[in-house]
Amino acid sequence: MGGATVLRLAERALADPRLTEGADATWNLLLCLDPDGSRRNEGWLPGPYTLGHYVRNFFRPGFLEQPEWLPDGAGAAALPETRALLGLQDELRPFLQCSLHGVDIGGGFVELTHDLPGLDRRLAHIAARLGIPRELGAYDALYWPGLGPAVYRIPPPRRAGLVAAITEAAVESTWFHPYRYGTVTAVVEAPMWGVTAVADGSPPADRDAVLRAVSRTLRHDTGLLRQLLARIRPHLVTVPDAARLLAPVDDYLLVCPGLADAWDPDTDDSPAHPLPPLSTAHLVALRISGRRLALRTAGLLHQLVRAAGRDPAGALPELDLLIDQWCAEYRDGCGARWIPVARQAEYQARVVLAAFELAGRHARACPGPGEPVPVRRD
Repeated sequence: MGGATVLRLAERALADPRLTEGADATWNLLLCLDPDGSRRNEGWLPGPYTLGHYVRNFFRPGFLEQPEWLPDGAGAAALPETRALLGLQDELRPFLQCSLHGVDIGGGFVELTHDLPGLDRRLAHIAARLGIPRELGAYDALYWPGLGPAVYRIPPPRRAGLVAAITEAAVESTWFHPYRYGTVTAVVEAPMWGVTAVADGSPPADRDAVLRAVSRTLRHDTGLLRQLLARIRPHLVTVPDAARLLAPVDDYLLVCPGLADAWDPDTDDSPAHPLPPLSTAHLVALRISGRRLALRTAGLLHQLVRAAGRDPAGALPELDLLIDQWCAEYRDGCGARWIPVARQAEYQARVVLAAFELAGRHARACPGPGEPVPVRRD
């Protein structure tokens, strides 16, 4: 999604001098931060845009190979993509950085390192005009403070173990690296399949019953997938690059039990972070997220079996059945509907332009370190 939006933004910046000379601003556009990851998604990018086709060809790197994260700090960044981005941030010291993401199932939302007053109202208007549901209880920001409907404050990084880092983004990141320069980072999420219920901010009828069902389902799905992985793994020794596909599988299966416990109101152990007050939107997001972890794992296992060129474990029919069943639950149980690519890109571009205008005001009002007068920085 980000690549399509970047091209749209480039066209607008070239066509409208108010976005460049008129704003005393330069746009620096990075078409893709993770070319290896994008290459591995080429199986579904041309379509057809069905959930089943997407899941069977989806790829996201394991946590330690995602370029935005700095679990050991900027000085220890291992990926060349990460080092390149950090170098650009240190050179340009931008007043605004936008990280463009696609949400597979759910709604649109924004995460900010600084408050941009008024962005929530802009977001509501843009989403309404384009028919994009706003995610009022985003799982990514479950424990983060809200800055308005569907706008969340990214907390400062802190020391954390791997599980906390994966589930809470509690480590240093390229989002926070330019914070020292006064940079506002906006992580703009645009949905591929929209779910209307993620915009329902009403109190739930039976919070605990839904949480029990979500936790029970996640435990059950995790058990099935662990059994399938145990059958498949011995046959992957000769599969080229199997480790790349196994890394995210192992990540997902690592975090699932802890998430099920954290969401279960009847768990014996008190969770490290008690759940905040939950709306219907939060519960829908948790249901979507639990199933997403299972579906991504099943899709990656499906790719591993296909890459092996044979199925000695007899796992492919079971994986196909699970993927079809779980996709149907998204479609029929959650009402997931495809949002055309052009509309996704238009939504994301408009949100970026709104953040650009508001961040410009923020930059003029808050001089960066060593600046004697409020000026906008490229």
